[in-house]
Amino acid sequence: MKITEKEELQKIAKQIRRDIIEQVYVAKSGHPGGSLSCVEILTVLYFNQMNIHEKEPEDLARDRFVLSKGHCAPALYACLAERGFLPKEELKTFRQIHSALQGHPDKNKVAGIDMSTGSLGQGLSVANGMALSSKLNHDGYRVYCLLGDGEIEEGQVWEAAMTASKYHLDNLCAILDYNDLQIDGTIEEVKGLDNIEGKFKSFGFHTIVVDGHNIEQLINAFETAKITKGKPTILIAKTRKGKGISFMENQVEWHGKAPNEEEYEQAKKELED
Repeated sequence: MKITEKEELQKIAKQIRRDIIEQVYVAKSGHPGGSLSCVEILTVLYFNQMNIHEKEPEDLARDRFVLSKGHCAPALYACLAERGFLPKEELKTFRQIHSALQGHPDKNKVAGIDMSTGSLGQGLSVANGMALSSKLNHDGYRVYCLLGDGEIEEGQVWEAAMTASKYHLDNLCAILDYNDLQIDGTIEEVKGLDNIEGKFKSFGFHTIVVDGHNIEQLINAFETAKITKGKPTILIAKTRKGKGISFMENQVEWHGKAPNEEEYEQAKKELED
């Protein structure tokens, strides 16, 4: 499946947003803000870019995806359900006892998940291993890793960046969900992590800055990453936390809380409009 029409991809993204809100509301917990900010990124990957098939989730030739910011699992679950990896009705079990859809993704419980994540800072290291394996075994698959901007304050991310560059992992594409907010405030307030593009360039990455909600820009950037040789690529995707819901957008308090009934109804109405 490869969808190329921008309008169709936008329609899918809107449905994924509806499913994110539904999951977090029913569970009465979760992380809506960062889930909503990465929707277009996941939509383009799963419906336009990645070599995957819902009928063969363990195909050795498939492209891999690592959600390093694992707390944004509602976005991944909604995307997988829309792609056909799991029944849509299962989304209503998010964070319930005995549900496979835990607060962070578990590869042993949900088809289509390539890495169990949750402890921040570790995803890029695992993605490196996948990409290196693909090269050593001549498998030909590509690896995508979605990072949060607060997450890249972790030192392990930069160790992994050095490794990706050293081994010339040009089949690796990292994506930074740069919504400029983390659990305790803005990136500047918490750590002052400026010149992110320059930092990744100095670590040997090919860098591409995009509007993370612009589907055309994302497609073009991923296509450029595919033809970039000799070095890994990172897309620095400028996004808005809580994108699509007026009262959630760019509001740090929506990092990790569920809407009440009134807020849920307003969110649904906005997404229907």
